[in-house]
Amino acid sequence: MLRLKNKVALITGGTTGIGFSTAQAFIAAGAKVAITGQNPERLKAAVDALGAGTIGIQADQSNIGDLDVLANQIAENFGKLDVLFVNAGIVKTAALTEITPEHVNEHLSVNFTGVLFTIQRLLPLLNNPSSIILTSTAFTEMGMPGMSVYSASKAATRSLARTLSAELLPRGIRVNCVSPGPVETPIFGKLGLAPEILQAMAGQIVGKVPMARLGKPEEIARAVLFLASEDSSYVTGQDFVIDGGMAAL
Repeated sequence: MLRLKNKVALITGGTTGIGFSTAQAFIAAGAKVAITGQNPERLKAAVDALGAGTIGIQADQSNIGDLDVLANQIAENFGKLDVLFVNAGIVKTAALTEITPEHVNEHLSVNFTGVLFTIQRLLPLLNNPSSIILTSTAFTEMGMPGMSVYSASKAATRSLARTLSAELLPRGIRVNCVSPGPVETPIFGKLGLAPEILQAMAGQIVGKVPMARLGKPEEIARAVLFLASEDSSYVTGQDFVIDGGMAAL
């Protein structure tokens, strides 16, 4: 059964990891898909890999001008939107003594205000019914050294999802969150740490996961597909923590 047949879906941060795997899942379910990314080479490679019918739009989630262009591109290419997966985000580690205003602003501009204004700019295109899914993190449920700003920015995203789920309900728009734990994605390579430190860090994290492994992007994508489809028609305002039991056990 094609769970997203004749649906139009936009995925921000769709060139790698969870976003790319979700694009693959949406396409397999019958959706027309648009993805965003900042790097033009990665964006083209992702679109080529996803196949005909997929469009790529270069956009920085923290740039209002880019978001206006994004909304216009979706309107011109599709005329509507049924699923919005706001997945783009950043993560950088910093101890409390090393945090700067720039570090805070960078995280908030992408992980919170960028999310908010992405939804705002695309709201006129969203159908009734439709689904918005936001990416938060399971790390908001636990104390991870060096992750205070990242976790706080993602906690704000989670709160936004709950608030908007009530605000947008009269328009037939459901809003939910997925909060992945440690997942095998390229975002960890953007922490600015040496490879040996990243490997040691991954080993320490896996040691805290009851299922004793990192998650896979496609495991998160399956949850996003559920929230995007009519299978979750009675679900809104929820946060799906997908972390191998890390936060709960």
